[in-house]
Amino acid sequence: MVASDSFAEFLREQLAPLGRVSMRRMFGKAGVFCDGVMFAIVADDTLYFRVDDHNREDFGEAGSSPPLTYEKGGRTIDLSFWRAPERLLDEPDELVLWARSALAAAHRVAAKRERISPRRKSKT
Repeated sequence: MVASDSFAEFLREQLAPLGRVSMRRMFGKAGVFCDGVMFAIVADDTLYFRVDDHNREDFGEAGSSPPLTYEKGGRTIDLSFWRAPERLLDEPDELVLWARSALAAAHRVAAKRERISPRRKSKT
């Protein structure tokens, strides 16, 4: 199961202060987007937030489980999405704070990818 309709609606309502929140099914999970930027994933009605070097320690200190991973070619691939502490689902204001942190991480990752990706030259 990706995300039940009720959990998806709950997240959209709770995360509305961030901006336009939407969900899209992808790779057997659901991506959670704010204004077009994916900052969270839902798998089996469990919320995972985007982490990077700026917010990873917060997740570790909160006792969050390790990141979502998958196996490919005999290697474990880290998706850098960590499980949101369960208490956040009962604390709307704090949920939004953690979501803002995840959204900021998603923006940083996107900016880093833009700097790294080579520019393609058109053939003339």
